Amino acid sequence: MKANLVILLLLFMTCSGRPRSAELEFKIEKEAVCFVYHRFGDSRYPTTNTSVKDFEQHLAYLAKNNFQVLSFSEAIRYLKSGEPVKKTAVITIDDGYKSFYKNGFPLLKKYKMPATLFINTKTVGGGDYMGWDQLKDVVQNNIEIGNHTHSHDFFLNEPEVSRYDSFEKEITTSQSMISEHLSITPTVFSYPYGEFDGRMKDIVSKAGFIGATAQNSGVIYGGSDLFMCPRFPMAEAYSSISKFIDKASMKSLNILAVSPQDFRMPKGQRPRLELTIDNTDLVISQLQCFVQGGQCEFKVLENQGNKTRISVQAISPIKNRRRTLYTITVPDMQGVWHWYSHLWVNTEVN
Repeated sequence: MKANLVILLLLFMTCSGRPRSAELEFKIEKEAVCFVYHRFGDSRYPTTNTSVKDFEQHLAYLAKNNFQVLSFSEAIRYLKSGEPVKKTAVITIDDGYKSFYKNGFPLLKKYKMPATLFINTKTVGGGDYMGWDQLKDVVQNNIEIGNHTHSHDFFLNEPEVSRYDSFEKEITTSQSMISEHLSITPTVFSYPYGEFDGRMKDIVSKAGFIGATAQNSGVIYGGSDLFMCPRFPMAEAYSSISKFIDKASMKSLNILAVSPQDFRMPKGQRPRLELTIDNTDLVISQLQCFVQGGQCEFKVLENQGNKTRISVQAISPIKNRRRTLYTITVPDMQGVWHWYSHLWVNTEVN
């Protein structure tokens, strides 16, 4: 009797293990391409502005090509769910400028698409920023509100002895103000300027958020750290419809290991990044690397089985830039490109 029970138990464990494994693989293959916008139709600030014409072309393309457009929190739930794989896009807007309310929001309503708006509560109602009444209006029309801290400060410039208390208090202040004025509690977060460190990420995770966005470009997938989700920036230099289509068609690069995990620029200003990539179906011989404001070199350190380990480094020191991206792209056997980027922050540059 005991032997039969043991056999039955082993059979149950074996059979029940397969669905869990299959489900894990299924989730890993899910992806969501996420875009970040700031201003709309405000040519005074070309580095953060998207023309109204370009934005409407983006939305029209997503609609015509049967993308599932989700808010950021919906996308996180989708990635974690057992739902079928669908082409998925996420539209996020940072800071809450009036130009979004005037020029971007009406187009989202026209195309019946959701979006996530990350606001810094200190500036609400001041200068170029939306007021609470406008924010109430967008909330009632399919726009999710996310936490972007209170002051939108350069937290990495603050001494470590006070940085984390300050960062946590700002998150709490922002949550409280949003709850008071909008009667909602945000479940998603965006790091100001995309700058953070490991302890800040832990604070966001422990604060009850389900995910957070950064500002390194790339595609969110089932294996992503959901507290540092990549987004493709949309501004005048990148927002033509051809460039948008390229990004919307991009696939994720499955990163198995990364070193260092710190984003702060080391002294010498030629940071070396080491990555281990899942090379399944990839044409590693066509791998490319790019460095903002300079050139890069890469080396294949190891190529074994389905893993490739590479190092990437700027050829020349990176000077006078606060934020610099290392970007790696590689095509697969079908000719589709996969993308990953790593952000470096030089806190000595304001």
